[in-house]
Amino acid sequence: MDQVAAAAPKAGNAQSTDPAKKTLTAEEIAAQLSKLKTTAQGLSAADAAQRLRQDGPNAITAKEEPLWHKLVGYFWGPIPWMIEAAAVISLARQDWPDFLVVTALLVYNAAVGFWQDAKAANALKSLRSSLARQARVRRDGSWANIPAEDLVTGDVIEVRAGEIVPADLLLLNGAYLQLDESALTGESLPVGKGVGNAAYAGSIAKQGAMEAVVTATSDATFFGKTASLVASASSKSHSQRAVMQIGDALIALAAALALVLIGAEVYRTMVVTGDFSWDAVGALTQFVLVLLVAAIPVALPAVMSVTLALGALTLSREKAIVSRLSAIDELAGVDILCSDKTGTLTQNKIALSEPVPYGDATATALILAAARATKGDSDDAIDHAVLNAVEDRAVVDTMVLEKFVPFDPVSKRTMATRVDDAGSKILYAKGAPQAVSSLCPADPDRDARYSADVARLAAGGYRALGVAQSDDGGETWVLLGLLSLIDPPREDASDTIRETKALGLDVKMITGDDVAIGSEIAGRLGMGTRLLLANDVFDKDTDPDHIPIAAARAVEKADGFGRVFPRHKFEIVKSLQECGHIVAMTGDGVNDAPALKQADCGIAVSGATDAARSAAALVLTAPGLSTIVNAIVEARKIFERILSYIYYRIAMTIAIMAVVVLSSLVFGIQPLTPVMIVALALLDDIPIMTIAYDNVKTAPQPVRWDMHRILYFSGIMGFMAALQSFGIVLIGMAWMQDASLNAWFAIDKEHLQTILFLQLAAGGHLLLFVVRSRGWAFSKPLPSPPLFIAVVATQVLAVIMCANGILVPALPWEIIGLVWLYIIAATAVTDIVKRLVLRHHREPSATALTDHHLPLA
Repeated sequence: MDQVAAAAPKAGNAQSTDPAKKTLTAEEIAAQLSKLKTTAQGLSAADAAQRLRQDGPNAITAKEEPLWHKLVGYFWGPIPWMIEAAAVISLARQDWPDFLVVTALLVYNAAVGFWQDAKAANALKSLRSSLARQARVRRDGSWANIPAEDLVTGDVIEVRAGEIVPADLLLLNGAYLQLDESALTGESLPVGKGVGNAAYAGSIAKQGAMEAVVTATSDATFFGKTASLVASASSKSHSQRAVMQIGDALIALAAALALVLIGAEVYRTMVVTGDFSWDAVGALTQFVLVLLVAAIPVALPAVMSVTLALGALTLSREKAIVSRLSAIDELAGVDILCSDKTGTLTQNKIALSEPVPYGDATATALILAAARATKGDSDDAIDHAVLNAVEDRAVVDTMVLEKFVPFDPVSKRTMATRVDDAGSKILYAKGAPQAVSSLCPADPDRDARYSADVARLAAGGYRALGVAQSDDGGETWVLLGLLSLIDPPREDASDTIRETKALGLDVKMITGDDVAIGSEIAGRLGMGTRLLLANDVFDKDTDPDHIPIAAARAVEKADGFGRVFPRHKFEIVKSLQECGHIVAMTGDGVNDAPALKQADCGIAVSGATDAARSAAALVLTAPGLSTIVNAIVEARKIFERILSYIYYRIAMTIAIMAVVVLSSLVFGIQPLTPVMIVALALLDDIPIMTIAYDNVKTAPQPVRWDMHRILYFSGIMGFMAALQSFGIVLIGMAWMQDASLNAWFAIDKEHLQTILFLQLAAGGHLLLFVVRSRGWAFSKPLPSPPLFIAVVATQVLAVIMCANGILVPALPWEIIGLVWLYIIAATAVTDIVKRLVLRHHREPSATALTDHHLPLA
């Protein structure tokens, strides 16, 4: 595969900074063996056993926080404390229905979070399963097969084609070894190795066989450090933080109003009326408890989870499988997409591009000669590209292959001897440009042109392959020309990048290939060509938890990065997050797993390894990135639906708490009974889950949780709802004092409670129609049929309850009609206020946030 190594584009000091590319001299190899306290003959069994006891097995032992510890954490915090307190008081009062409902909510919320954290354990499990199971090792002078986990540093082993490299190695002896390191380094082509080169654990031997000494095992390997990054990576969901902030704000508000209510009632019973009793204390405690459980959105995480789960089902139809529900929220806010190149933006298939024939050779003859320098049954990617470029494969076989010399890292070329029908022997060679041109007689003009062509192709991101032919048994060679090789872009990649940018995302290429190769592909796709060498941004001592500001800014401005290693991908994501961006990262290999887990939304593309899929939050089942565009649009719709629910829920919490406290302070009455409050909670939240199906307008830009504006807008809507509710209480109190009205229908406190109950049930759902739309309440997009039907059904049920006295004192139809007229009029006023607020203030849903550095409040 390194037939083209000598012509690979150079970028900065990439070759010197990659330890796998460095070739040690004989003296350096001897020094390394001495440092490892071993020889080329390996260790003794006793020495190996001692090292195994000292260093431990060759297995990933990356430490994570115990899952049981994480589980306990889900029962700790403001919202869990409130739910737990409600459960304890319900248990003490033997109020079993409340106790069971509240406890079920607590356990459900913890279970959802616990399940998400278990994904990290799955990622590590997948990484472990990728390690080799057996190794051929020489101990006490004899070869034997042992479990790979029993290898120790200093062991001498043999690696052959088809095997997984079991540890980090230094190659000591053998012709050559071709390794597929794509899952570790992201390079699109397998790499040829020779004596003095390093090999990574987890890479796959494709051709050849070599002896090597083990230089690192378990966590100390390149592979093990990747696993440690996966275990340590974490990115707390913005939706999780938003829910906590909403909960904290409402808890503070509800607790403050509850204290006011308790203080007023205690003052009234102890000072004003003097009829203090423990029964009164118990009744007040029960009322406040039910009020808090109903007012504080303890079900908010559950409602969000259900909405996200339904959204995940929709995304699955778009060929995107959600493995972490919060990924939907994160995807809606993503403003930077870091995309792996190989297999994601490109086809991961080496193809011939521009033939450069020399002398009398034609492009067709040049390709045919390269094909005749190739074995027909080769598994090599370059050989496949050459053979596939021949218009008629049968023409290649018209000459019989008599002898074939495979590629090796010394000659850097393949050579074939073929015999035609007349019995004439012709030799063909292909390989690294310098290795092929050295066969031919010197020609200053041709050689100058040849070097210029190689440099031109390299600058354009192409890998060059030289081709030559000899008609006299190898005495004289003729240089036929150069073939250029590249991993071509996917057919849909350019359109996808354009659509992604239209959605407000900046797309950055992340590749293990050279900067020149990445720049060529990025330029073709319209991504920008300002790619940086990863080692020029991050040095080996960079702490991912303390990214230098200069490095972070460089990452933010770059169009992409070349020669990227797993730690670089991890650091790139961390840098962008430190700059305030919400980052999505695509990948398919083990090398991508740490960055996929750290990213706000890790996306495993089609064909990804188990480790990548386990670390990712979103798994694409269709090739390429086109599925991401559909997923982003759907995620933004889901975000808007959740946001509508939050507006509604905060406003209703304010309304319920405010009307109860104001009624108690002003009139000394409890305007709702505990049964009414529980019924309202059921009537409000259960039908509202159909908001998951609502029609919404898709945001043109990434959306963000902007808590200042959410609370501001919800506060105004809650104030209007509270005015509406307290207004009907004022009308009811005035009615009770008006003899003429009482002559028509006498209202007492119990009837007033039913009136308020109906107003809150109906007015709450009409308020949802107000807050879900940025225009007038019933402007397009109209509410979806499931949502509209659920709301209508709920209102019919509420009216039936009030008309027939089910759980509440009955009201005549005339009063019900008047209450509905009041609700409609008050809702119209609220809608006008909403329009005025949106006209004079920036959109509270944050659908057009352009300040990437806006922190989450």
